[in-house]
Amino acid sequence: MRGDNDGLDRELSFDGNIPRPPKGLVIIGVLVLIGLSILLTVFYTVEADEVAVVQRFGRYVRLEDPGLRYKLPFGLETVSKVKVERIHKEEFGFRTEEPGVRTRFSQRSYPEEAIMLTGDLNVADVEWIVQYRISDPVKYLFANRQPVAALRDVAEIVMRTVVGDHTVTEVLTERRMEIASGVEDKMQDLLDLYETGLRVEAVKMQNVTPPSDAVKRAFNEVNEAQQEQERKINQARQEYNQEVPRERGEADRTIAKAEGYAIQRVNSAKGDVARFNAVLTEYQKAPDVTRRRLYLETMEDILPEVRQVFVFDAKQPASLLPFLDLQRGSAPATGTNPIAK
Repeated sequence: MRGDNDGLDRELSFDGNIPRPPKGLVIIGVLVLIGLSILLTVFYTVEADEVAVVQRFGRYVRLEDPGLRYKLPFGLETVSKVKVERIHKEEFGFRTEEPGVRTRFSQRSYPEEAIMLTGDLNVADVEWIVQYRISDPVKYLFANRQPVAALRDVAEIVMRTVVGDHTVTEVLTERRMEIASGVEDKMQDLLDLYETGLRVEAVKMQNVTPPSDAVKRAFNEVNEAQQEQERKINQARQEYNQEVPRERGEADRTIAKAEGYAIQRVNSAKGDVARFNAVLTEYQKAPDVTRRRLYLETMEDILPEVRQVFVFDAKQPASLLPFLDLQRGSAPATGTNPIAK
């Protein structure tokens, strides 16, 4: 009985109610838990728009591209994922409460960010945004303690500096694009100097107005007038580009027509001269024959244009008719020795 009781005592747990599991099963369970913990702490996934910064004992060792990656378990290596392909945005002078098709903005004003002094000692209310991305994740995580806060400070400093180099009219109307471009370049220089690991993608001026309502209305009217002026100028340029080429083409056509007519007249005159010289040569050889031929040719050209022809020369030989083409005229007419055509 004592042997049986000893075996029963060994199968009972500490409190004498639960049986003890076999030692082999406990070891297997511990090994499974260790394996699961290793798997969970070794393998990780890097998304397509990010990179992984791996640290070993807190020191940076490497960058990992998107995909399934592994690291040393049990916290020997830690991973920080950084969204390097995402475009981030910082707003100055206003805040967006709900973006979307109908964006809803905050009604609160931020004069500490927007109110700026221009180069001609006027005041302007400037609202703008800065779009940026993380270009160097290592510097972004380790080289600067607060890179986004540094970006905001740099943006305000540079914007105030550039606005202070321009007049209020330039800031409000004609030089806004140039100001935004200058701010973008100078911001990038300072962000690189501070090793923030950020790259400015764009600086956009949103709403630039004078601070008081009365001045705002006046400047809005000025802006509308300038826009109307630009529209009129563009319309005039469009009409100029349409009318001037057409008139130039018409002028070129008229000139070409006149030049062609001049060439025609010159060639016709040269032909007449050549024909006259040829007749003169023939006349010098046989004056009587040439004179008679010219007379007959002239009559041949003149007589068809008249309605009636009368020949009153009774001595005119009958051989006149073969030389004159008198059959192209109208009906014959009566008269003394008529020859009707």
